[in-house]
Amino acid sequence: MLKILIVEDEKAIANLIKVNLSAQGYLCTLAYDGKRAADLIEQNCYDLILLDIMLPEIDGYELLAYVRPMGTPVIFITAMGTVEDKIKGLRLGADDYIVKPFQIGELIARVEAILRRTSKATTEYEIFGVSINTESRTVKKEGRSIDLTVKEFDLLIELIRNKNVALYRDRLYEKVWNEPFSGETRTLDSHIQRLRKKLDWDEHIKTVFRVGYRLEV
Repeated sequence: MLKILIVEDEKAIANLIKVNLSAQGYLCTLAYDGKRAADLIEQNCYDLILLDIMLPEIDGYELLAYVRPMGTPVIFITAMGTVEDKIKGLRLGADDYIVKPFQIGELIARVEAILRRTSKATTEYEIFGVSINTESRTVKKEGRSIDLTVKEFDLLIELIRNKNVALYRDRLYEKVWNEPFSGETRTLDSHIQRLRKKLDWDEHIKTVFRVGYRLEV
């Protein structure tokens, strides 16, 4: 299980991030100030650090300088949103920079992108008795192989990586088909219907009225 350290002094935000990343299968640890974070980093190895900049005790810039020699990827999550702030953070060595307020789905996507880049991305999922391997692109339910088309598989992974998040039809389509959404929903809707039938997930893949779909876990 991949380990993520969340360094954020706003407890509501820190706990929101932890709940959502834990639901994705990550092992999350919280630190509400820079000193506690430095102690945890010294004592443990993390696969990724989510780091606020304005922190009590030790700020995010100083922590980043401490972390960089270790090679641990860092994503700044901060209210400091000017172009100059972003340039400074990235030039100091942050792997990504997210400005508050943010959508939790975007945060999860960026976490996954950084972990893929550092070869630490999750390749296996287990949900509702279904096992999915993204490297071999195989799907099994209770030991039985489920044959999915390329787009059905990609759609399944997108739903799983954003579980409990209502995904707009246009975002889903553009993410899976890699082309602009024209407004025609039949292609996406038919793939969702086949996915529900093949996995017996009628109760799990919910239609969200006037929005799109949500994998409810």
